[in-house]
Amino acid sequence: MHGNIRKRAIALGIIFGLLICAFTPFNNAYLNATPLAGGHFPLAPFFILAWLTAISALHHKIFRSAPLLTGLDLMTMWILTVIVSGIAFTGLARTFFINLTAPIHFATIGNRWKELLQPILPPSLHPTDPKVVESLYNGIKGGSFMDTTDLIRTIPWSAWITPLLWWAAFILLCYFMMLCLTNIFSRQWVENERINFPLLQLPKFMEEALDQGLYGSFLTNKFFLIGLFFCIALHTMNGLHFYIPAVPEIPTLILAGKYFAKTGLFSGFTKMKIYFYPAFVGFAFLASRQISFSFWFFFLIGSLFYGILNIAGLNIPTSSLGVTFGPTLTRPEETQMIGAYLVFFLFIIWLARQHLIQVLREAFGSKQTKGDSEWMSLRFSFWGLMISGFLLVTWCVYFGIPMFTALLVLAAFFIFTVVASKAICQGGIAYFTLTAAPIDGITAIFGTKFFGAVGIAVTAMCQKILFVDLRESLMPSLVHGAKINEWIKNKRLFLSGIIVILLAGVAVSFAAMLFICYKYGIRELQLDWATSTSITVYDNIVRVIQEPAAASEWITTFATIGAIVMFILVLAYNRLPWWPLHPIGYLTAYSSAMKILWFSFFLGWMFNQLTLRYGGVGLFKKVRYLFFGLIMGDFLMGGAWALYGLWAGQSYQVLPG
Repeated sequence: MHGNIRKRAIALGIIFGLLICAFTPFNNAYLNATPLAGGHFPLAPFFILAWLTAISALHHKIFRSAPLLTGLDLMTMWILTVIVSGIAFTGLARTFFINLTAPIHFATIGNRWKELLQPILPPSLHPTDPKVVESLYNGIKGGSFMDTTDLIRTIPWSAWITPLLWWAAFILLCYFMMLCLTNIFSRQWVENERINFPLLQLPKFMEEALDQGLYGSFLTNKFFLIGLFFCIALHTMNGLHFYIPAVPEIPTLILAGKYFAKTGLFSGFTKMKIYFYPAFVGFAFLASRQISFSFWFFFLIGSLFYGILNIAGLNIPTSSLGVTFGPTLTRPEETQMIGAYLVFFLFIIWLARQHLIQVLREAFGSKQTKGDSEWMSLRFSFWGLMISGFLLVTWCVYFGIPMFTALLVLAAFFIFTVVASKAICQGGIAYFTLTAAPIDGITAIFGTKFFGAVGIAVTAMCQKILFVDLRESLMPSLVHGAKINEWIKNKRLFLSGIIVILLAGVAVSFAAMLFICYKYGIRELQLDWATSTSITVYDNIVRVIQEPAAASEWITTFATIGAIVMFILVLAYNRLPWWPLHPIGYLTAYSSAMKILWFSFFLGWMFNQLTLRYGGVGLFKKVRYLFFGLIMGDFLMGGAWALYGLWAGQSYQVLPG
């Protein structure tokens, strides 16, 4: 699947992507329906891809004419919608406006935000008119009954112009840095390391079958149909049960924690849940066995570690964490990930050392080379990275973050993002969350005085916007785009499409979220998680301002343990051919995502292991259709129930929310 893409592919990608951006806030926040753009293999883009592929194959079969869309056109269209879809919700817009306005709306005498927080927040970064903020949370009076035109005229756009322009500069500079980083690492990851990209396997296989005229054979493969109809039967039954409780349900969740004692060796398993998601079993089957094994193995070992500490008499209180900004960080033991992320990033750099030397040579005048996966030259990427980094530091310093702090903060932001992107793309994790936040890594070393009052406030806002919840982050999708770019000859057209859709996607997502908030009010929307996490961030900022804390001894201890364990893992992985564990598995040991996905990875690994052990590559090539069917079935049923949910007012959710 190599060749030129046509402009229609870019146009369709932009159109569908912006439609997703425009509709997602209403679908997710108001209807509370199945998320259209969740994770790194989002529902809506694949649902569109599956139907457009079928239509293109049918058109070609009936009319025997040139294809409406080639497989490469469809892959390009799909990845453009994937790249932009996360911006509309968790990737950016879900918490953005709450993050900017919470210090004003939720200020009380008890929390002392008006006294301690509001004076240090730069006025250019949030609307200062209390009435503008109040109507954002309560809705414009009569807004729910206004037609679209009248509501658009009533929204106080002028109050948002200044903060949106400043934040748009920050966001777009970060996106440009991610694009440059992706271009720099793409040759190493795509061409040198040849990582597997499990999340791309089904779309690639579908489009290759389309181009070869074999799409009908693909759809009628007996293994594919078994997987497809299994999911259709499962979700038809459970979906009917959701709407008609008298219909029996097929359980897909087992609360296994009740079978373990709350003390002793297995005390860490008391909250264990066993989820069954067929699509994620499929992704795990398509991933490297070493990686899929490591995901569930380290999750279980991480849970066992709590019990080992328990029987050793080390019952470390949660208060030892101090003030943290991690999205799911609940125990001091979990701060192992701070050290693990840093060491794994150094491992990424070490693996790419020859390539990075080449990047430096080309940046300073050597002959230019061009990898198949690169959109632009390495020289442009390097200097683009340097200039955008300089501008971001300038932005941070302008708003009160000390220069050295700004350098460290931005470095931490992008170190965590690069590591997470490698884990997602190599491991096939469609749903991924960080354990510790980048700021937690800095405070573990320097304490909180290092930031200063204004610095910690602005830094926490920046982190909350782009770098703490990576479930729909941009860079992993760009890395997937780099793999698809390897097959495209007219790369500039593809790059132009990415730039246009990012610029337009941010604008449309902001406008759509403001529209829905002012129409109904944040109070009436399904944004409780976004609200509570934003309030927690500002509560923690105030605690840090009132009582600056030094580096915690326990956090430093466990971060050091994490660094040592990761160093041993990368050394063994790199030096011992028989070594069964992949370091990426350790990175996800305490991720909330793995609490949901560990059993799916166990099943995928087990089926992969049994298939290759007893049937070899030949059986694997046949059986993989079964797992293609599981992925296709889950996402088609997810899309079908999402459409039904628009009419019913509530939606049965097939995939993790």
